[in-house]
Amino acid sequence: MTAVTARPGAGPGVASLVAGALRAQSAGAVTGADDLLARARRWGPDLEAGVRAVFDGPMADALLKRLAAIAVSGWLVRPQPLRERDRDRLLRPDWFQAPDALGYVAYADRFAGTLDGVAQHVDYLRSLGTTYLHLMPLLAPRPGANDGGYAVADYREVRSDLGSMADLEKLATVLHENGIALTIDLVLNHVAREHRWAEAARAGDPKYRAYFHVFDDRRMPDAYERTLPEVFPDFAPGNFTWDPEMAAWVWTTFNDYQWDLNWGNPDVVCEFAEVMLFLANRGVDCLRLDAIAFLWKRMGTDCQNQPEVHGLTRALRAVARIAAPSLVFKAEAIVAPGDLVKYLGVGEYAGNVSDLAYHNSLMVQIWSALATKDARLLVRALHRFPPKPTTTAWATYLRCHDDIGWAIDDTDAGSVGWGGASHRAFLSRWFVGDEPGSFARGEEFQVNEATGDSRISGSAASLVGIEQALEAADPRLLDLAVRRLHCAYAIVYGFGGIPLLYMGDELGLLNDASYLDEPEHADDNRWMHRPRMPWSTAARRTDLTTLEGRVYALIKHLGDVRRSLPTLHAAVESRPTETSNPSILGVLRSHAAGDLVQLYNVSADWQRCDAGVLGALYGRELVDHLGATEFYVEDGQVVLPPYAAVWLASA
Repeated sequence: MTAVTARPGAGPGVASLVAGALRAQSAGAVTGADDLLARARRWGPDLEAGVRAVFDGPMADALLKRLAAIAVSGWLVRPQPLRERDRDRLLRPDWFQAPDALGYVAYADRFAGTLDGVAQHVDYLRSLGTTYLHLMPLLAPRPGANDGGYAVADYREVRSDLGSMADLEKLATVLHENGIALTIDLVLNHVAREHRWAEAARAGDPKYRAYFHVFDDRRMPDAYERTLPEVFPDFAPGNFTWDPEMAAWVWTTFNDYQWDLNWGNPDVVCEFAEVMLFLANRGVDCLRLDAIAFLWKRMGTDCQNQPEVHGLTRALRAVARIAAPSLVFKAEAIVAPGDLVKYLGVGEYAGNVSDLAYHNSLMVQIWSALATKDARLLVRALHRFPPKPTTTAWATYLRCHDDIGWAIDDTDAGSVGWGGASHRAFLSRWFVGDEPGSFARGEEFQVNEATGDSRISGSAASLVGIEQALEAADPRLLDLAVRRLHCAYAIVYGFGGIPLLYMGDELGLLNDASYLDEPEHADDNRWMHRPRMPWSTAARRTDLTTLEGRVYALIKHLGDVRRSLPTLHAAVESRPTETSNPSILGVLRSHAAGDLVQLYNVSADWQRCDAGVLGALYGRELVDHLGATEFYVEDGQVVLPPYAAVWLASA
């Protein structure tokens, strides 16, 4: 038991504020106070810097005091097992960077019906090597249309059909006992119009009206619209919605029922600091910061990636580090390469904003390489990425719940002799199956009439050709499609960071047309790749004579091999490289434990490239850690069969 006192040499005021809040909220000595104050000294400067990057003078001072009090109140009620988890994570802060880190992503209801159902399938998750489970939106949404759960009506309640907040706590405990961290979504940019804040605003409460961007007439919305893109041009055009109860226009970037929040209001910052710690105290290990790029609005811009976003993230992360230091942030920022790295931190923000960020560019470029049988664009696009902070990691993935937007930069495309617009159009045609030679079965999503760009829906298995091969009853095509899926996921698993396996990909699940029978889903074809887990199919995963058994074995093997390779620690940068053959992608990783050279044939034909790509490994006895592909080196050439994936090191 330690008396609460501020120590000399504390950061610029925050440790003192924390100590004062602790005295005010507790009686006498508090167990663990020394640790709390030590963290306040460590992360207090980050908290202050983040706040003062957004707010000025007295407003910043007042907000710092409020956030210090929120940190203390959250810590005081933090359960002891989670405090012990905090200690363990502080001793191993790279837990999400390690080669044994492997993610699995699913909707709780579609995976197992309820949160209790998820707990009953922990053995399945463990069999895949899962150490990180992302359950997509499970906080209480608005009734009816809710953007797949991303229109949250209550951040402190779970969807009633999934269970209760107590059930979420129990699930987190079960996951922790099995070595699995829990990730859920924290939607930052907007709330449902049925959220109590929005309802209070509509009822005329000025405090809550100030939580949103509200305009009495169209002058300001029209001025903003001149530079704003449309996220859902087909079914939610524009960025503002008239609300008759307020007799005003409200900012609605996504859908008319999702009201954008005013993050320039300190009350909003405090609300989310409290929500963040509330969820952390339920056992949540990672928050996926949804739509984080959209938080700050600035006239004359597209209102994305504004610098204030990073100040706000830095402040919230510092609050978490003080009160619940095992909590990590994952930025959902689907933005250009130059902007994306900022979410992991550059300059003064390096390593003190989000801990993880989606590598959307890698995902897009994998699909582009498979369609073109050419990896050059992938290499050149990824070369534009500056090194990320060594304490952070990419979240790498092939598919997710969302559509695929063809984020192909015109300059990158031009570097290989392609037009950006024409290549994006080609990819859309290819993946809906309209291009000669296409193996894909996807559907177009949200055509932008102004640019001609469109996005694609579809499961990984259908997009790589498994659906087409099954339709044709062609074993050769099926073999190529399975190889194609394995090659793509090998790139994801081998890139470093934490690979995310999207539910059903490990079984080769196809597009699911049953969403058309559900009125709330029928207008959104993204539900075609959000199937319910067919557990009868999953039961065949150990039978190698079945499609699901073959796919499962290949995916599981990737995870098993990955765990054994220290070279795949996320602190090490991957270096994509061109080879003498455009159809062969090289990825180089240099680590104190030795070099790892990855080679991928992104075509359906045998290919060879100059063996010089092996670098220091050339001329040595090689071992392919994956061991799933026949390859050989002869006459100064590496020879690879169709869709080969090899991870090479010295024997």
